Amino acid sequence: MQVRFRQVGARLIAGAAAAAALFAAGSALAGMGQPSDWQIGFQGAATPVMEYITWFHDLLLWIITIITLFVLALLVIVIVKFNAKANPVPSKTTHNTFLEVAWTVIPVIILGVIVVPSFRLLFLQLNTPEADLTIKATGKQWFWTYTYPDNGKFEFDSLMLQDKDRKADQPRLLAVDNEMVVPVNKTVRVQVIGAEVIHAFAVPSFGIKIDAIPGRLNETWFKATREGIYYGQCSELCGKDHAFMPIAVRVVSEQAFTAWVNDAKKKFANSETPTNQVASAGQ
Repeated sequence: MQVRFRQVGARLIAGAAAAAALFAAGSALAGMGQPSDWQIGFQGAATPVMEYITWFHDLLLWIITIITLFVLALLVIVIVKFNAKANPVPSKTTHNTFLEVAWTVIPVIILGVIVVPSFRLLFLQLNTPEADLTIKATGKQWFWTYTYPDNGKFEFDSLMLQDKDRKADQPRLLAVDNEMVVPVNKTVRVQVIGAEVIHAFAVPSFGIKIDAIPGRLNETWFKATREGIYYGQCSELCGKDHAFMPIAVRVVSEQAFTAWVNDAKKKFANSETPTNQVASAGQ
């Protein structure tokens, strides 16, 4: 009987090791700015907030893995040592002061280890630093409108590209006609609001997600440390074309951003929301 339980324990440990290896491989496949095939972990971090989220997630993963293995070991010990055959005369002990203190104090210590970085992360996410640039993102059915109040108050709509208009290197259901453009290594405040229903502005590689609620101006922030294009999606069920409401943020150098602003002022001068473009993006 004991040999059988040892075999079971060895198989469980081997399974856990295989799962850990699979997770590590999946994490290695995680792309930057967009989902990757067979991805398990987060997308690559492009902001300090997302780097902290990834670190905190990994810390919690280690903690819950250790707890799970510890509880599993206790269960195996109980099954092997305290079954009726191996222990026909059970102990009549009803109290153990050391154990009762331990299973009270140890969880408190674990929660203390978790709560400190948790509060630090909340403060980092919710305390918006002084912004270098403010952008207003308005969620509509079913596209986003971006306004640049610090750069001439121009605005433009950002709609998902249809397959016939999409280039080979642009991801399906994520590429848009007009991307939000921001400078690298600059603090960007994003003011978010909904035009008619609740949407949610979310970019995984930035570690941001906030609701866009009609009549209420929410805000979040990010500081992209790498140039590139980063994709997100509306993360609130907002209607029949919820799945076709992507977010695309292009991070460029400060010089490239200045040049883009000059071009955008001309391109989007006196632009109005095109009512004929509000047709279903999924058609």
